[in-house]
Amino acid sequence: MTPDAFRSSRWLPRTLRARLILILGAGLLLAHALSFALLFGERMDATRSMMLRNLYEDVPVSVALLEHLPADQRAAWTPRLERRTYRYLLRPAHAGAPLSTERSRQVTGLIDDALDQRYALRPRAVSTTPERYEVELTLGDGQPLTIEVTPAPMPVATWLPWVLAAQVVLLLLCVGVAVRLATRPLARLARAAERMDPAGNNIPLPQDGPWEVAQAAQALNALQARVAAHVTERTQILAAISHDLQTPITRMRLRVETMEAGTGQDKLLGDIDQVSQLVREGLDYARSASVALGPAIRLDLTAFLESIAGDYQDAGRPVHLLHGTLASRDTHPQVLRRVLQNLIDNALNHAGSAETQLRVDDEGRACIDVLDRGPGIPADQLEAALKPFHRLEPSRGRSTGGTGLGLAIAQQLTQALGGTLRLSQREGGGLRATIVLPASASPPIQP
Repeated sequence: MTPDAFRSSRWLPRTLRARLILILGAGLLLAHALSFALLFGERMDATRSMMLRNLYEDVPVSVALLEHLPADQRAAWTPRLERRTYRYLLRPAHAGAPLSTERSRQVTGLIDDALDQRYALRPRAVSTTPERYEVELTLGDGQPLTIEVTPAPMPVATWLPWVLAAQVVLLLLCVGVAVRLATRPLARLARAAERMDPAGNNIPLPQDGPWEVAQAAQALNALQARVAAHVTERTQILAAISHDLQTPITRMRLRVETMEAGTGQDKLLGDIDQVSQLVREGLDYARSASVALGPAIRLDLTAFLESIAGDYQDAGRPVHLLHGTLASRDTHPQVLRRVLQNLIDNALNHAGSAETQLRVDDEGRACIDVLDRGPGIPADQLEAALKPFHRLEPSRGRSTGGTGLGLAIAQQLTQALGGTLRLSQREGGGLRATIVLPASASPPIQP
């Protein structure tokens, strides 16, 4: 991603799921809010129209009724004529200011029109918050009558906010479910791509679900099959060449050994030994790419490391087990032993001694460290060191017996176990090679 693209999207969440939830949720909530704003706006207009119509129809009837009632009976009738936004008072209007709002002037004009301009109206604004104004007139017998108007919207039902909140929650839940259905296949494809084994020991992705998801799964399965076929072909070529080279190398050794002893013979024998080692490791690498595993067994890793260190110590090799944690895993002991022996031999060749340690990381994965105090590997070459035929000069050249396949073989065998191999620089100098085994799940059984 370019710097400009990163700056333009840094305010967005990092995951696609969060971004979709944010965008869809915000859009739906905005549309929801706009719909209810329009609904309430229309409701206010309808309420206002209803009030004006009721006022226009009710005022002349009420005033005419009070006009014809005896003065001593009017007080009993005014509560019956009261409405939600206006009422009739048998008194003069309170002192106040002239009308200042368009709505108050419109209501006063409506009252005047409803009474056919038969009364002299004296409107006054009594209060601004809440808005209240009074319109005074004088009945035929001289008694003052005040129409007190208090505009107010229709009250909202107590259950309506709960319904609105439930609708918002339902919208967000629907967004979450839709986004999960859309992103779950992508996450499944990403995990399958991360676990893809070039050797072809993969469980095919199920080709179900929506058409687009099934097509993507089918494409990934086809890609896995093509990669596996390509790797298998190259591995078979390497194995065939390495196997066929053993016979001429053996004949060369026999012929050189029949030569007269001398410096030339020793050099030729040394060259033949290097070629033989390269051929053997080429065969080992080819075999490690398609190692066959049976059912995994439960293995006490601490006791397992103790036995490996003990075997080396019995042979007089300085290999020590450092104090660590206890852990057990379902794995394949023979393959794990080959990986550890490869890493320990590598440490012995370049440092003269090796140390092993067992620990469990924060995610519950078992980590087996093989440590040495040798020249180490530069930080920028740690990843390249795991590639086949990659050698570091001059510290890790063929003079030390390396051909550049040892770490590559260890990595392939570790992947066959369902784990990963990591290289890092050891504090104080040297190399740390770490075998990371899964937390609980056993590696898949390969055909």
